[in-house]
Amino acid sequence: MDHIRDMIDFISASPSAFHAAREVAETLVSHGFVEDLSTSPGGHVYVDGGAVIAWWVPDEPNPAFRIIGSHTDSPGFMLKPQPDFKAHGFHQLAVEVYGGPILASWFDRELTFAGRIVLADGSQRLVNTGAVARIPHLAIHLERSSEFIPDRQVHMQPIMSVGDSESAPESIMDIVAEAADVDKHYILSHELISADAAEGEVFNDLLAAGRLDNLSSVHASMRALIEAKEDAQDILVMAAFNHEEVGSQSTTGAGGPLLERILLKIARAWGDPMEMFAASSLVSADAAHSVHPNYAGKHDPTHHPLINQGPVLKINANQRYASNAVTEAMWINACRNANVPVQTFVGNNAVPCGSTIGPISATRLGIPTVDVGVPLLSMHSARELAGVQDQIWFKDALTAYLTGH
Repeated sequence: MDHIRDMIDFISASPSAFHAAREVAETLVSHGFVEDLSTSPGGHVYVDGGAVIAWWVPDEPNPAFRIIGSHTDSPGFMLKPQPDFKAHGFHQLAVEVYGGPILASWFDRELTFAGRIVLADGSQRLVNTGAVARIPHLAIHLERSSEFIPDRQVHMQPIMSVGDSESAPESIMDIVAEAADVDKHYILSHELISADAAEGEVFNDLLAAGRLDNLSSVHASMRALIEAKEDAQDILVMAAFNHEEVGSQSTTGAGGPLLERILLKIARAWGDPMEMFAASSLVSADAAHSVHPNYAGKHDPTHHPLINQGPVLKINANQRYASNAVTEAMWINACRNANVPVQTFVGNNAVPCGSTIGPISATRLGIPTVDVGVPLLSMHSARELAGVQDQIWFKDALTAYLTGH
């Protein structure tokens, strides 16, 4: 359970994409990496906002990259620039929906707001308020309709306090400033997103926690990089992007230039970039869907991935996933080398299929890519459900991919 305890701690320390990127960097530095942009042998890590890229260069590397891509962001609610308002005696917070959260799952949870603030001198600080707000559901006595659908603007504004108590903060920014240990008047701007304040829990070999999509992959790829680095022959790369949940089209998203620039810098130091890209591969690590026992009809009838039965290979004929026959075989071999079982997800033709960074990265870089992940229930809920054994297997399979054996 050491790996799972470490994962729960990692998720707790990563309430926002910015925190996740910083946590990865600090963990890797504690294992011998250096935070710089060097291409010399050894480990290097670079943080850009909510994205983090790390690479390990062996003493005499093969001219090829082995890359694991994931993303640090999760659906939630971003504080608007002017976040405070009063309504019917309550102090509420104005928020904007980020990504595609299951709205109903966010009711009646204690919420923290976390992310980064920018100060008047241009410096940035990470901040996590702790439990500070709640989105209360309407009592069943006042809404008996089974068809209730929350309005994203009207029903999802959290409550912070009530009345005019002198002990209540005047603004959420008072709490933010105190958490960051700065004068609130020095805060010029912020990117702060909601997160479930409760810690992850394990029961009956199941793991319940927020942000498993996709911190389950960020943590597994980070641990795989640490385990594989001393046995590496190719140049190993971990890329955890921001903004996947909103399309990846940003400077720190998979559609941006961040990874390509770093790969080119490394390739020019160790070989011909075109030849190195052609010899490379990428594993797009993102959460997958377990079959839901109450909604089995939403799944393909011949492909039923199940929690705690192994990582999932994700395939889509319409290129919503980047897997192809060659990269699928590569992943299956990695799982066999690690003695890890393999499951396959293919969507039901009548149910729309999501996507990942896989097709975006593959298109931008021209590097053969496979899409994989651990099976979840409640994906995009405030609190998702995964399997303990799957997380261990996933780390082992990613390690085998990085080492090539």
